Amino acid sequence: MTQANSVDLLDLRFEQGGHLLVKHWLRQLPTGGELTVYGRALDLSIHLRVWCRLKGHRWKPQKKDRDNKTPQVGVIIRGASCTGRWLGAERAGAANPTEERAVVEEPPGTWGLAARGAQVEAGVPDFQFGLDQKDVVWTEEAPRLYAQAAAAQWDPNSAIPWDADFTLPDEVEDAVVQIMTYLIENETVALMVPARFLATLHPHFREIMQLLAIQAADEARHIEVFTRRATLKRDVLGLSTVGGQMSLKTLLDEPDFALAFFLLSVLGEGTFLSLLWFLCDNAPDPVTQVMTRLAAQDEARHVAFGMAHLIRHIQHDAGMIPRLANAVHMRHAALQHTAGLNEEVFDALVLLAAGSWEHSTLYDGYKAVIELQDEMDTLRQRRLSKLGFPQELAKELSALHTRNFM
Repeated sequence: MTQANSVDLLDLRFEQGGHLLVKHWLRQLPTGGELTVYGRALDLSIHLRVWCRLKGHRWKPQKKDRDNKTPQVGVIIRGASCTGRWLGAERAGAANPTEERAVVEEPPGTWGLAARGAQVEAGVPDFQFGLDQKDVVWTEEAPRLYAQAAAAQWDPNSAIPWDADFTLPDEVEDAVVQIMTYLIENETVALMVPARFLATLHPHFREIMQLLAIQAADEARHIEVFTRRATLKRDVLGLSTVGGQMSLKTLLDEPDFALAFFLLSVLGEGTFLSLLWFLCDNAPDPVTQVMTRLAAQDEARHVAFGMAHLIRHIQHDAGMIPRLANAVHMRHAALQHTAGLNEEVFDALVLLAAGSWEHSTLYDGYKAVIELQDEMDTLRQRRLSKLGFPQELAKELSALHTRNFM
């Protein structure tokens, strides 16, 4: 029961919910306003006195009865909002966390794990986040891409027709297994790179954090379905080469966020996207066809994030184009003595596209793989040009991209 500028707690103890009523009515008063508190709990006055001192309010105890029913315990005089426990508190960006201005350029480590827009109490530990600059990680496309990714998640058990009845010629099934083995190790690095950076990202950039997390989840799902397809008709997987793993290791070793996602998402996954659509179009069975189509749709979002992030980064940093070009040259130099795409994968792609050992179909399969490589090169150049690379430089850098595709 309450009246103007008063609250009656009846038998409710302060620590068992009475404090919520006091805070509720006190918030409606200006600084210096008085709130009369009534209640019958024996230790209510003690609780109120301690609480007021902690919160920066003044406390005037009373010992009068109102209608001989509920004693008036005392009066709280509201202190200024900046006093008490929240002295020195700081809001983590604008109060509305969805406003564009809420995302600050360089959030301090003392905001810690607080939600963007939250009021952060003074004294939070100074967290050390390696990725704490907006220009390094941000893109305005992040909220849209995350919403799209969340809506497009699929369940491997229900989305893929695992019980489809099909039998492939032994050599074609072996080719599928080899390709799946190759896909698994490439998707593994595509999981590990965003996961590694995710752990160093300031939580203030929550949309980027969510995107990296869902990207890692996508890759985990791809690893699962490619493994299941490889072992659907066979007990063992195919081959993994030194050259292939050396190529992927350069991605894992890149310490710079922008360079890593340029090499992985724009060049690697962009090239891989063409491969997945090639596999979908030439799939010899419904399981392979559906899984590669779903994986390609996921990878398209990863490429979109890499492009959007880098376009913004380049706009804010004129020296970014030379740095990206140098990263391609350095990776090429590190891999120039490796074999690139292993022979087994190339031959498996030819056989998959051919579908048989017939001379004419084998030639058609070979021509299809060569056309795939040409398409990869064309699309790489197109993405580089969209980022702002001059056409000749885009052509040069595309030609230097690893022959391992990723």
